[in-house]
Amino acid sequence: LWEFIVALAEDLYSLALALGGPGLFLIAVGDSSFLSLPEGNDILIVVLSTGETWGVMTYYVTMTVIGSVCGCSLLFSVGRRGGAFMEKRMKKSRLHDLKRLYNQWGSWAIIVPSILPPPTPFKVFVLSAGLLGMPFWKFILAVIFGRSIRYFMWGTLAVLYGQLAKTFLENNLPLIGLSLFLLLTGAIIGYFLIWARRKRRITQ
Repeated sequence: LWEFIVALAEDLYSLALALGGPGLFLIAVGDSSFLSLPEGNDILIVVLSTGETWGVMTYYVTMTVIGSVCGCSLLFSVGRRGGAFMEKRMKKSRLHDLKRLYNQWGSWAIIVPSILPPPTPFKVFVLSAGLLGMPFWKFILAVIFGRSIRYFMWGTLAVLYGQLAKTFLENNLPLIGLSLFLLLTGAIIGYFLIWARRKRRITQ
């Protein structure tokens, strides 16, 4: 079974490379919905964008983002329509933690994991957003924002550094994920500190 899955993934990657933009779209739809192709989109963007112009890279990234939004929308719909079924089979403590997460962080509960690479369990957050009734328009904007940051980062590195970017991606993905997480955490904390300080000044 594992050999079959590996062979299928290799065939999908080969097809995506041959099709270009439409291939990236299909891979992104599958990876963001019911399949799991870790790092597939990141690697394909780097491979296809290496040696290309900024315009070509933007096209590849845009197709990937659109595909990811479509795939996430499917998974979001599953969470929304199967909410009662999922709630019955989910631990109350787990459900409570998810509700608190979305109540406290809102769209950031989607933006942050959508930027981070595997092993971040992004599908769990997508299903939970549908389950807990997050507004669809807010969910879509969060996915677009997060995925655009992630994929444009790789596209930019591919245009600027080519093969070096590909090698770095393949060898340092966990380090990249940790760095992005720390950067985003610092940005969020900074935002809330500034917001709290401004609110304090207004009330004084």
